[in-house]
Amino acid sequence: AQRSIVDESVEVFQARLTAARYGEITTEIDTVDFAAAFFYAEPYHQQYLAKNPNGYCGIGGTGVSCPIGLGS
Repeated sequence: AQRSIVDESVEVFQARLTAARYGEITTEIDTVDFAAAFFYAEPYHQQYLAKNPNGYCGIGGTGVSCPIGLGS
């Protein structure tokens, strides 16, 4: 059930990205046991912006919104 919602979200968001002249989504989506596969990031990544108030995020965003509530 969750996988179909994920696939639908990717399909809808990809259509919006394409309409805005962006490329393909290349993130690999895999089935995973999240409880068993979760790892905390290294300490220097924790609370990055709190530790570095003038820090940066290399992702500028696309301005394209991703719909929520699919599959409900």
